[in-house]
Amino acid sequence: MHVPTMAELTAANKAPDVLFWVGCAGSFDQRAQRITKAFSTILDKVGVNYAILGKEEMCTGDPARRAGNEFMFQMMAYQNIQLLNTYNIRNIVTACPHCFNILKNEYPVLGGNYEVVHHSTFLQKLIDDGKIKLKEGGDFKGKKITYHDSCYLGRANNIYEAPRKVLEALDADLTEMKRCKSNGLCCGAGGAQMWKEEEKGNLRINNERTKEALGTGANVIAAACPFCNTMLTDGVKLNEKEETVKVMDIAEIVAASMADS
Repeated sequence: MHVPTMAELTAANKAPDVLFWVGCAGSFDQRAQRITKAFSTILDKVGVNYAILGKEEMCTGDPARRAGNEFMFQMMAYQNIQLLNTYNIRNIVTACPHCFNILKNEYPVLGGNYEVVHHSTFLQKLIDDGKIKLKEGGDFKGKKITYHDSCYLGRANNIYEAPRKVLEALDADLTEMKRCKSNGLCCGAGGAQMWKEEEKGNLRINNERTKEALGTGANVIAAACPFCNTMLTDGVKLNEKEETVKVMDIAEIVAASMADS
């Protein structure tokens, strides 16, 4: 895939309508790279004029701040803000709720003011505007899907409907877990827990959450966060259900359901 970078576009005296902020997981984690590819494929197919920062993109500093290293966070944030402002970026879309939350809510205090959209909202708008055409009787028609609310998308930013509307557009059978929306259970990766061993306890949060998802009888567990995806995938493996249950990002589901035209 050739994804345009800001450096390339600037050299050609062009500017994108939107910057796709890829994030650490989407750049380096093999599983999350498939989410990045799926979302880029959708943007290419519908003709969105976008670019990425590529090697110029640094971590937003979210894990550093959540783990308590404020100095490291501010260093990273200032560097990113300087770069974004140099490129005169106004609109950002990202597939990571952690990046979304920090860019939208915590960068403005440091001088980084941008219109930041999560990819679930972006995909919903593309579907509503008729830009994404879905296959008749696609791969997910009638399939039981349960959606897991990411903490930073749901409780932190009150985005519950967009990802569900995207899934409903597929004619899938959307089945809710008992704990969902504002009462959803964390996957266990938030607050920088992704980067450390868990404290001693009698169960792992990701296994508790995966059991709830499996309890719905769903064939697909849909997520909208690369961290949640990792935790739920681990949970599915632990329960030895990887043959029958898939964990997928909503961008992957949409990319697999798009009509060819």
